[in-house]
Amino acid sequence: MATTRNATNGPAKNDGAADYTASDIQVLGGLEAVRRRPGMYIGSTDQRGLHHLVYEISDNAIDEAMAGFCHHIEILLHEDGYVTVWDDGRGIPIDRHEKTGKSALETVMTYLHAGGKFGGQVYKVSGGLHGVGASVVNALSEKMWAEVRRDGKSYVQEYERGIPMGDLAQAKELRYISSWQKRGLLPAAVNGTTIRFLPDSKIFAELDYDFTTLAQRLRECAYLVKGVWIRILEEKSGAELTFYFEGGIQSFVRHLNRERVVLQPRPIYVDKEAETTSVEVALQYNDAFTEATFSFANCINTIDGGSHLTGFRSALTRVLNEYARKQRILKDDDPNLTGEDVREGLVAVVSVRLPEPQFEGQTKTRLGNPEVKAHVESVVADGLSQYLEEHPQESRRVIEKCITSSRAREAARRARDLVVRKGLLDGTNLPGKLADCSERDPGSCELYLVEGDSAGGSAKQGRDRRFQAILPLRGKILNVEKARQDKIFGHTEIASIFKALGAGAGEDFDAAKLRYHRIIIMTDADVDGAHIRTLLLTFFFRQMPAVIHGGYLYIAQPPLYRVSKGREHVWIYNERDKNDYLKRAQDAKVGIQRYKGLGEMNPSQLWETTMDPERRTILRVEIDDAMKAEELFTALMGEEVAPRKAFIQAHAAQVRNLDI
Repeated sequence: MATTRNATNGPAKNDGAADYTASDIQVLGGLEAVRRRPGMYIGSTDQRGLHHLVYEISDNAIDEAMAGFCHHIEILLHEDGYVTVWDDGRGIPIDRHEKTGKSALETVMTYLHAGGKFGGQVYKVSGGLHGVGASVVNALSEKMWAEVRRDGKSYVQEYERGIPMGDLAQAKELRYISSWQKRGLLPAAVNGTTIRFLPDSKIFAELDYDFTTLAQRLRECAYLVKGVWIRILEEKSGAELTFYFEGGIQSFVRHLNRERVVLQPRPIYVDKEAETTSVEVALQYNDAFTEATFSFANCINTIDGGSHLTGFRSALTRVLNEYARKQRILKDDDPNLTGEDVREGLVAVVSVRLPEPQFEGQTKTRLGNPEVKAHVESVVADGLSQYLEEHPQESRRVIEKCITSSRAREAARRARDLVVRKGLLDGTNLPGKLADCSERDPGSCELYLVEGDSAGGSAKQGRDRRFQAILPLRGKILNVEKARQDKIFGHTEIASIFKALGAGAGEDFDAAKLRYHRIIIMTDADVDGAHIRTLLLTFFFRQMPAVIHGGYLYIAQPPLYRVSKGREHVWIYNERDKNDYLKRAQDAKVGIQRYKGLGEMNPSQLWETTMDPERRTILRVEIDDAMKAEELFTALMGEEVAPRKAFIQAHAAQVRNLDI
């Protein structure tokens, strides 16, 4: 909104300001604030936020398991949108709470920052720390009922949009019988809690749970809390999975390495307490060139790392260097191995449990406790040193791999220094085939990575030169999953991408220097185009993951068909829409043109269908599950053929309109 400026007194006052009084200040009590601003508590109101509701309730059951009181957990996704979470823990207390005058159950369900995780007496460690989980889910649910089983009795209370529909009452019978009870594996009167809720349709546009995503999260929890049974069932599809891992995170690492050639028959495992922190680490090397390290704090996946990951990496680098020097594998005049050298081919899981973790925000993506770094570093250093001394042959294989990595990295550094001197990584010397835009604000600029000179020519002519840049790529770029850094930096097309983006590479990558905040992959709608798109996704996932995490990477969606009826024509983007159109057209004469290549379109058509921000469809590339993405890229783009063959066999029936 524009303001008029008075030369003497600054901006002119808005007349409405005089009406701004105390009555305009809103105080949102109880759970009203949650309903007004749900994104503050669950991140979003899309599918991700919907899943967050399930996690909040299931994490409470996991906390009971970490405390040693829960051994079975069930999650049911009902056809009508309800979710049921059952556990055999101690059950939420039902006696009267001194401060609220209500039952402890109602207090937990209707008051923010109320729970048993603050004092450290009930839960020495837990994933839920802010006391908002259950109450937030209640506030954002159209309906919810909570059943508590304690001392052979059952108690139930029901809610609507966070408001109790009555007092806590003793139930005559159980509302939900677990599958283990039905099979006689548990007594019917077992203690525990059952929460059933229906997310509010006024807040969530669609109640669309993704079984695979939820199952992957629960699989992680089963790995991290060994000895707990977790079952998830989807009524609509009948899909059902049960997780139980006696080996804990050792099984986790073996699972992540199952399609790779490993250097040790079993993962290196460390499990020890340092002061108030329990540290559990499993690691194993393979023959690949990439690192896959996952960190957790109180079973929360800290995707941005934190002090526990820093301590682990510091110990790993120091101990391997000390051992290599002691065994004379590294000579006196050899340089020390760097962190990158010792992490090539590493698969590791770092899990810590501590009483007062300091997460960054409610989403808990990074651990901030400074003391944890020293705790993890000490425990890992002791355990790893002992392992190296007791397993000399395996230890030598690991050190030799690290040294090979160091030499390759030195070659890559020389290649990188060469391209830095040429201005490749800082954007000072742009590639000759780049058709740049005139706008200089990165937030307004977009770069199209286009397959081939033909499509590149059409894109250059059809674009809006003010903010759209075009970089044609000749042929298929290098598969970076199977290449070392020196080859990557030496590849012409990859060098052009580095050069155009101007933000550096590897650990020196700086997203703040990106010249474009929308990087759009635009390839043909055929097999070759799909392959090139996959190679580019592999490149960004391995070499510039911050581009994906920052939300800068997109995939263009060009149309498959131009369907004409008389003088009218429409663009159609998938087979289903084409079939629907033909049904509606009935007996009318319809012309169908199938586009396999972007070069088949003239510049105006390419602008109209794929590049015009007002009409185009582009898909943002996101990583919902880092571990699943890691496994998929390894299977499809790695050296091993067997995983790729198995993937093709498993998904062959889903292929439609195969272009061969």
